[in-house]
Amino acid sequence: MLQPRSSLSTFITTLQSEGRITFTRAEAIAALGITEAAFLKAAARLQKRHTLFNPRHGFYVAVPPQFMSWEAPPPTWYIDALMRHEARPYYVGLLKAAELHGASHHAVMEFQVVTDKQLRKIRAGRSWVTFYFRKDLESVRGGIVERKTDTGKMKISSPELTALDLFRYMHVAGGIDAVATVLADLGGKLDGEKLAAMAAHFERACSQRLGYMLERLGQAERAQALHNHLSSAQALPWVTLEPAKRGAKASTPKPIERNERWRVAVERHPEVDE
Repeated sequence: MLQPRSSLSTFITTLQSEGRITFTRAEAIAALGITEAAFLKAAARLQKRHTLFNPRHGFYVAVPPQFMSWEAPPPTWYIDALMRHEARPYYVGLLKAAELHGASHHAVMEFQVVTDKQLRKIRAGRSWVTFYFRKDLESVRGGIVERKTDTGKMKISSPELTALDLFRYMHVAGGIDAVATVLADLGGKLDGEKLAAMAAHFERACSQRLGYMLERLGQAERAQALHNHLSSAQALPWVTLEPAKRGAKASTPKPIERNERWRVAVERHPEVDE
């Protein structure tokens, strides 16, 4: 129980003793019985000491001692509370989700989050929290799963949703070589039927590219239901394995492979890091 006129530091210590590290400005002002100006002054002092992190207006994260040199705890510790503060649905996705599923060859420096509102990225100590927009987030709810964290829980994309997202957002996933490298590990975790069901909420080109790559990586059996799903619709258009980069000059190098099964034209075969 806080005493009247307790300090912000005491408030944070009490919060942490209760297993919490996040709070809002309004919550702290009400608990401490101070003015907004007094709160902001106290918060600024603690931020300079790297014991308090302010990722969004009105939302604060206490920085435990072991993370003071980082200036913020890992985003996994507060992302769920942050998105509840923003009142937005979300999931941790792309390369970060792949890493959480054990399919990453390199440390992921960007904490990638998919949500239904365009939000500015956040500098979070040594890394960035970056938001990617998907208007129809509700349509892929079946591919969002909960994962326990050190401070509670967070939502992440399933292996199937992660795989499709890597092709939908290939430009931020590091290009086809990076995607192929991740898929080499992630492919074995995919459920073919779940993948086909999730593909209904993606552009067909994403599914074509994913199906082609799964077969190339020796995971043909996991791609069969996806192929059945695509074949049940109208005739597939030809797509290139690598989408044209935005702003790049149009060019049509001769493909080295034209895969009839997936209708994918391949200008070069991806290089997979071992």
